[in-house]
Amino acid sequence: MTDHIVIIGGGPGGYEAAHVAAQLGAEVTIVDTDGVGGSAVLTDCVPSKTLIATSELMTEMSTAQELGVNFHDHHGDAATAISVDLARVNARVKQLAADQSTDIAARLDRDGVRVVTGRGRLGPDLTVEVGEETLQADAIIVATGAAPRTLPSAQPDGERILTWEQVYDLTEVPDKLIVVGSGVTGAEFASAYLALGIDVTLVSSRDRVLPGEDADASAVLEDVLTRRGMNVLGQSRMQSVTRDGDTVTVTLTDGRTVTGSHCILALGSVPNTADLGLEDAGVAVDDGGFITVDRVSRTSARGIYAAGDCTGVLMLASVAAMQGRIAMWHFLGDAVAPLDLKKVSSNVFTSPEIATVGWSQQAVDAGEIQAEVVTLPLAGNARAKMQGVRDGFVKLFCRPGTGIVVGGVVVGPRASELIHPVSIAVAESLTADQLAHAFTVYPSMSGSIAEAARRLHRV
Repeated sequence: MTDHIVIIGGGPGGYEAAHVAAQLGAEVTIVDTDGVGGSAVLTDCVPSKTLIATSELMTEMSTAQELGVNFHDHHGDAATAISVDLARVNARVKQLAADQSTDIAARLDRDGVRVVTGRGRLGPDLTVEVGEETLQADAIIVATGAAPRTLPSAQPDGERILTWEQVYDLTEVPDKLIVVGSGVTGAEFASAYLALGIDVTLVSSRDRVLPGEDADASAVLEDVLTRRGMNVLGQSRMQSVTRDGDTVTVTLTDGRTVTGSHCILALGSVPNTADLGLEDAGVAVDDGGFITVDRVSRTSARGIYAAGDCTGVLMLASVAAMQGRIAMWHFLGDAVAPLDLKKVSSNVFTSPEIATVGWSQQAVDAGEIQAEVVTLPLAGNARAKMQGVRDGFVKLFCRPGTGIVVGGVVVGPRASELIHPVSIAVAESLTADQLAHAFTVYPSMSGSIAEAARRLHRV
């Protein structure tokens, strides 16, 4: 007998669950409103990292002269500046996002997954209502994601006061940009637009940028951003954001004001869980509206699972995808391991990037786990010197006695790639010696990971 799976939401939590369910022989229907791929593909991860790819190139070009590269205009005179065509950048961003959505839809079609366009709502007895149609299911996954948080005193207008989903409609470079919020989203956009040559002010309610990340990493990033000309206002809480013609004013709670031409609101996310019929279906949510799930993605209602940002577990596309896969492995009886957040690697796509996995410095300092710590600056790495990289470090944590690697931090160019060997070490409980004994290329940035591991060796 074939199992019928209905998935509400076509983002990573939804489409990855669909692939697993189809692979295991289930009949799968995705109910989606905004386009396959969800916000991760259409308005968040893919667009923002595409924009950041352009900003990375700008950053690299800014150090070209140090590496012996000069630019000249068509008259042969030395070029004095580089600039960005934001309209072309954003056109590329939106096209790439649309293409990625099309690719995902094509793969779902190849897997035999049916996609229904419309807003899904939970009905009685494991049903999902979409307009006039009622879909009967053996299991349901709610993967409706989240949306940018706004405040009554800071309402986006889509033109000069913007959420992070609205920035891709800009066709002209802002004269002066204010970013409100110094979490991951705020830091990423502030860093990207700074690299594009824009005057950026970052308003942070906390005492440092990226308060949720490794403190040493945050310090490096803030030092780099201020050195490159960003105005970082720490311990400055936003009270309101208003617009008068072409001028945007951010008023702080202490009475100070900051003016600019545009403002990006990076105030966190709210789950898309309203009017889904959750309460009637017996699905519990927390005070913030996030769906409560266990480590195999089950909700409080039998046969109903949830995955992704609507659960608030850890708002990463990779975690959403894994929650969706785990849900289907669990329901359809395949081998499954519960979600382990201590094995999740994540990255902040600033310049430099900040990648982390496993236990943190904060946990070690708080006594939650005993660990030996080694930090190795990238400035001493031969490849880093060749590429003109001075900022960043590798940090490893291992257990005393056993030497098992339990966490790590990488700050530097492409840290999102460099964290992978550390992530493997954490996932497979490798020792620092085992990590150190694996060959690395010379010269390479990854050589610093092996070197840090060697320094954790104990006789």
